[in-house]
Amino acid sequence: MKKYFILFYFMPFSLLAQNYNVKLIPDSLLKNANAVLRYEEEHVEIKAIDKAVKKHKWAITILNENADVNAYYEQFYSSLTELNDLSGNLYDADGNYLRRIKKKDITDVTSNEEEGYLMSDYREKRFSFSHKIYPYTVEFVDEITKVGLFDIAWWWPVDTKGFYSVQQSIFKVDFPSDYNLRIKAFNLKVKPVISSVGNTTSYKWEVNNLVAIEPEYLQPPVNEFLPSVLIAPSKFSFGKTTGDLSTWDGYGKFQLDLNKGRYELTESVKQDVHKLTDHLKLVEEKVNVLYDYLQKNTRYISIQLGIGGWQPLPAKFVSEKKYGDCKALSNFMVSILKEAGVKANYVIIKSGRYQKGIHEDFPSPFYFDHVISCVPNGKDTIWLECTSQTESAGYCSYFTGNRKALMITDDGAKVVTTPHYTVKDNHSIVNITAIIHDEGNMTADIHTHLTALQQDDASNIFNFKTQKQKEEYWNSVLDLPTYKASNISYTEKKGRIPQIEEQVTINAENFALITGKRLFMYPNFYTKQRKLTPNTSRKFDIDFKEGFTQIDSILIRIPKGYKPESLPKDVSINNKYGSYSIKYMVKDTTIQLIRTKIQEENRFPAVEYEAICKYFEQMNKADNAKMVFVKEE
Repeated sequence: MKKYFILFYFMPFSLLAQNYNVKLIPDSLLKNANAVLRYEEEHVEIKAIDKAVKKHKWAITILNENADVNAYYEQFYSSLTELNDLSGNLYDADGNYLRRIKKKDITDVTSNEEEGYLMSDYREKRFSFSHKIYPYTVEFVDEITKVGLFDIAWWWPVDTKGFYSVQQSIFKVDFPSDYNLRIKAFNLKVKPVISSVGNTTSYKWEVNNLVAIEPEYLQPPVNEFLPSVLIAPSKFSFGKTTGDLSTWDGYGKFQLDLNKGRYELTESVKQDVHKLTDHLKLVEEKVNVLYDYLQKNTRYISIQLGIGGWQPLPAKFVSEKKYGDCKALSNFMVSILKEAGVKANYVIIKSGRYQKGIHEDFPSPFYFDHVISCVPNGKDTIWLECTSQTESAGYCSYFTGNRKALMITDDGAKVVTTPHYTVKDNHSIVNITAIIHDEGNMTADIHTHLTALQQDDASNIFNFKTQKQKEEYWNSVLDLPTYKASNISYTEKKGRIPQIEEQVTINAENFALITGKRLFMYPNFYTKQRKLTPNTSRKFDIDFKEGFTQIDSILIRIPKGYKPESLPKDVSINNKYGSYSIKYMVKDTTIQLIRTKIQEENRFPAVEYEAICKYFEQMNKADNAKMVFVKEE
């Protein structure tokens, strides 16, 4: 499924030159900002249910090198998205014109050149002024014609990745007065100015002097507080397909029309399916076997041709070629399950960590960039990530878990929620056996048991990193001044709650400091809680997005002849923010440390940030406690 979205609109701009002198930027907009959006105007004109035009003009002042990315222009175009015009200008700090985009400087590449693409009619124009004398201003203007009225526009006056200040941003949409254009505003205090001229209705939004947002640790997702306006059609035409996007059911009917006639398999694949499943009785057994078949016999590669950004390639294509994109592979999975007598569904979803998915009250294609499949099995729906050759059947990683998605049914669609993994599922259990040698060096064997979301990153390392990369990772992850990781191994156990076992040996020089007759060491060298920076002007809620349980057990043997002189006290903390404990047991020359932290998924108002800082500081202090031993006479 296409993983980028383009806004489509048109507008007659005011042709008066803008003054981009940096001195005209209010001081309030410079605070915490790497860039300032000086002026932006987007105008959508909906011509018909199969055509929309956009003209977009924007100028942004780059204050320092951290914002150079904003001087980079890129725009996709295709047979369904025509890029009609492109221009750009560069200005110095005083607003003086320096130079313009030249045609020879614009890179025009096909998406086939991008990693993961096999076939695509998507192309992309790119340009960057690469100016390094700060501050400077870039101005771009482009015009796009959208052949079809499916994904119209989503206006974000504030960038969702690199925060910057906004001096002025205008968004306008014109549409036939008898057309049911659907509009949803988010986090926007201003109301649109609505007007009508003849048979055309216009909506116009304008925001001014929005100060840069300073990112805060543990803040909620930015789409919860950044202003935006989402525009979506009711009746539309896209490619050779028409539909009504007013309801999710209408969206489902459109997708069914796209998928129609694309479930047929080759005879050889049909024979494989029956050979693998005819002797099995349980639905889950058949699903597991066929998911394994999919993973072993196909691979992911992106194919985007025309409406193919939304329409899957036929199952027979995947049968023959043994590859496909997320749409094609998911459709193939649905098809082979159907051949085995198992009902399965095509599911459209938004991918990525901590995504919440769709807004149920406002159907739109802009929420989606991925497709998976699922098998309704009573109360036990089985979810299948069909682009992965390593993921467990029935498991949704951070990439697709805990969010609302759209399941395509036999006659439409319905909103569904993917699995949500909690503190009871997400475990990190660590067992460490260590020996401190006479000179203070340490050898430690570390065994880690990880489950559900806690194993996601380890699974990626295990399945996709070379041995050298694994060594590089393990030689950088621990908070030790000098150490060497070796004997690195992983064992994976698949299941609805997948598990990873990590094994590594650590040799650390000067882990313990031996001076005279005393030995000093910090026994907890594995999991340590970071301290938070106090902020009395905190703006955003504190969002603990993921619940988990951590238990670390560390057994350390020190050289003979030492006895305790100073030992840290046990610590136990239980409050509404979480629970934490660390306990020590010393017997002869053996020290055992057991550290437990339980963090529930939760959210707290900004006024409680200082209390959370104190809680984190208590954990950090306990994690960094020192032990002192003295040599017996």
